[in-house]
Amino acid sequence: MNIEILSIAMSDIQFGQQFYEEQQEGLGAYFLDSLFSDIDALLLYAGIHPQFFGYYRALSKRFPFAIYYRVSGQTIQVWRVLDCRQKPSRVVNALRT
Repeated sequence: MNIEILSIAMSDIQFGQQFYEEQQEGLGAYFLDSLFSDIDALLLYAGIHPQFFGYYRALSKRFPFAIYYRVSGQTIQVWRVLDCRQKPSRVVNALRT
């Protein structure tokens, strides 16, 4: 299987990285390492997570972020990586775009 991270998901990841780097120096790099580790784990666990709004949702192990993805053939497409602390309506709107 292959993992494809869409550009909007990369923007979500960069936003999170900037946020955590502003909180404490070096925390942004740790956030990136953790999120990419969670995304890499999809190679083993893709498709077992619960579905929400037509996407599988994997929760990050160390940060309050959710990875929304779809499986298409031999490709795992990461569509969004969203902060779980925001209003649920914002998550719904983000997944509909």
